[in-house]
Amino acid sequence: VPPRCKSKFRFLGSTEVEQPKGTEVVRDAVRKLKFARHIKKSEGQKTPKVELQISIYGVKILDPKTKEVQHNCQLHRISFCADDKTDKRIFTFICKDSESNKHLCYVFDSEKCAEEITLTIGQAFDLAYRKFLESGGKDVETRKQIAGLQKRIQELETENTELKNKVQDLENQLRITQVHASPAGSVTPKSPSTDIFDMVPFSPISPQSSTPTRNGTQPPPVPSRSTEIKRDLFGAEPFDPFSCGAGDFPPDIQSKLDEMQEGFKMGLTLEGTVFCLDPLDSRC
Repeated sequence: VPPRCKSKFRFLGSTEVEQPKGTEVVRDAVRKLKFARHIKKSEGQKTPKVELQISIYGVKILDPKTKEVQHNCQLHRISFCADDKTDKRIFTFICKDSESNKHLCYVFDSEKCAEEITLTIGQAFDLAYRKFLESGGKDVETRKQIAGLQKRIQELETENTELKNKVQDLENQLRITQVHASPAGSVTPKSPSTDIFDMVPFSPISPQSSTPTRNGTQPPPVPSRSTEIKRDLFGAEPFDPFSCGAGDFPPDIQSKLDEMQEGFKMGLTLEGTVFCLDPLDSRC
């Protein structure tokens, strides 16, 4: 918000409109909200004051005391912004609601700086669009590549697990065959068989486990391999920069970026007009 316009604004409210742009559209919305505010004023209700935060991320409408965000309007969703050229008080903008996808017109009564607020929103929109062009496309491509790599890694891990299981099954079958083939009562030590790579197959039971120690007790069995995910002393899984990404990116990230691109492509129209058309235009 410009330095000269740091004072609070009176928020007349918001109302649904049929079109994302148009002078007549906002003029009808202003007339409607002013009439509603006039009725509330006659009932003793004051027009609430709000603060505005304008940045490249959007326009936030806050409670001036609690600083609670009442409305958060993203810039790529704002399609039209206009101010009153007669008394410099009224300014308004149209924003597409993120939940209902309906176009809402927000109307404010400022302290003689409506035009400055309108220009500030326009400048923020321009900066946000440039930032999107500079980083948005790169981010999309990078995330696509990461997603492709993650998918390929998962496929390789699944294939690797299946191969390990097959090798283990073959080793078990080989040991069973050797046990049946050995003569009964034979005590001749037999050298362990090797696989096709001349490596001794792993056995979950250590050959030394059958040999008693000096005090006559059996040594503790060698723990078998576990397929469970290892965890640290805090119970957390080890960090993997490739496997953690699937949950970090929302599933609709592409549609969100497409929506931003569509909003920026539509552009923001700034326009000066005259809203003081009826006797209800006195200060609220």
